[in-house]
Amino acid sequence: MAQETVFAEILEEVRKKARAQQNFITKTEVEEAFSALSLSAEQMEMVYDYLRQNKIGVDEPVDADACLEEEEKNYLDDYLETLRAIPKATDGEREAITLSAMAGDADAIKRLTELMLPEVPQIARLYTGQGVSLEDLIGEGNVALSLGVTMLGALEHADEAQGMLAKMMMDAMEDCIAASAAEEKSDRKIADKVNKVADAANALKEELRRAVTVEELMEESGLSRKAIEDAVRISGGKIESIAAE
Repeated sequence: MAQETVFAEILEEVRKKARAQQNFITKTEVEEAFSALSLSAEQMEMVYDYLRQNKIGVDEPVDADACLEEEEKNYLDDYLETLRAIPKATDGEREAITLSAMAGDADAIKRLTELMLPEVPQIARLYTGQGVSLEDLIGEGNVALSLGVTMLGALEHADEAQGMLAKMMMDAMEDCIAASAAEEKSDRKIADKVNKVADAANALKEELRRAVTVEELMEESGLSRKAIEDAVRISGGKIESIAAE
């Protein structure tokens, strides 16, 4: 396997480990993870920079709310206020509820969901500043929690439940961020294609001193008819340098 591939896989594992540790990891843990690659000090510093840029603390905690907008902070305060109305449970009660939920008891599943709800915004705060709003992250976490509490029957011990549910919430939020990034990348590609056609049309219009036809633009720019027509369609016919047919 190429070293670049191994590096990427290790970096992803380090990132996941840090997420599981409340967005915190030590330099010792990072160095141990990359020990087989014998990275230079400069390369290791690049790894640390990458982690910090992704809001992961290296040898020191990060401020989970640093990337929150004022509106998101207000939303979080209001959301946490609603959760304070949920009745608390002792450790013994929580274990009994979890065991009943694992056995499929509907009331226990509902109650365990309530008890786990405060975990959702705490986890969501770890993923802010990555292109998805806090409200959407909490929404994804809540959906994952609702699904997860119905799947606890596969566990052997009650103390495994919280970890499983937390992982499902984290995975859901990471999937949401990845989907958002992919959509943004796709939108950028579309915008680039439209801009390329518009720029070529504007340049030719200046030369001819009139709106240009699709055929003229094809001949002068080398763009295909499909590329031009797609750009016109996507822009809602707003590339004014191209004459309407």
